[in-house]
Amino acid sequence: MDTRKVTVTAEALAYIERLKAAHGPLMFHQSGGCCDGSSPMCYPQGEFQVGQQDVYLGEIGGCPFYIGAAQYEYWKHTQLIIDVVPGRGSGFSLEGPLGVRFLTRSRCFTDEEWAAIAAEQGGRGS
Repeated sequence: MDTRKVTVTAEALAYIERLKAAHGPLMFHQSGGCCDGSSPMCYPQGEFQVGQQDVYLGEIGGCPFYIGAAQYEYWKHTQLIIDVVPGRGSGFSLEGPLGVRFLTRSRCFTDEEWAAIAAEQGGRGS
């Protein structure tokens, strides 16, 4: 049973490793704002200020991954799966010059997985 809130595909992980080699430690933020809408954005660690309204979901490729609280309310029952596709996003994410963009896919947690998540978090499940 995989109850991680965020995971990454092998192909996206390979790009994360390339970006870490070029830029050092990285972080990700999934917002619901402008630029690429709800695409995950990759930044050098420390170049994006995480605020009190951001929710830490976990790590992908050793990089912290955050989501805006309002966006999290829509996605909290799902596992985010970070992938990469050809093309260039319109935001400031580091992968753009490589001719690819990160993309969020998702799947709903099963009832069994959601119960396990709620138990881990003292019955909150969020």
